[in-house]
Amino acid sequence: MVMTALLCLTTCPDPDSAERIAATLVEERLAACVNLIPGLRSVYRWQGAIQREAEVLLLIKTHPDRYPALQTRLTALHPYELPELIAVESATGLPAYLHWVADNTRPVE
Repeated sequence: MVMTALLCLTTCPDPDSAERIAATLVEERLAACVNLIPGLRSVYRWQGAIQREAEVLLLIKTHPDRYPALQTRLTALHPYELPELIAVESATGLPAYLHWVADNTRPVE
């Protein structure tokens, strides 16, 4: 059986919001693991102007079945009006790790 996982990316404006979002996603089993990478600089266009901001990158690992709930929850938790959320699916990876992601995002019954 081929296991898949999603690697989802989002950015947060500060370490506190990044930590809060990461902890909530893991506690609610919407993510098996979230890596927080501080020190990111983003340059982007928002409402017609070029913005330059310090951000924290979140690398979120989840199972594809959990993505719709993760998207809804992230949108509710996020301080940005339009949060970044990009998901990349991969069927390639250490099988034991992919199983671990699936096991740790399975809803508790």
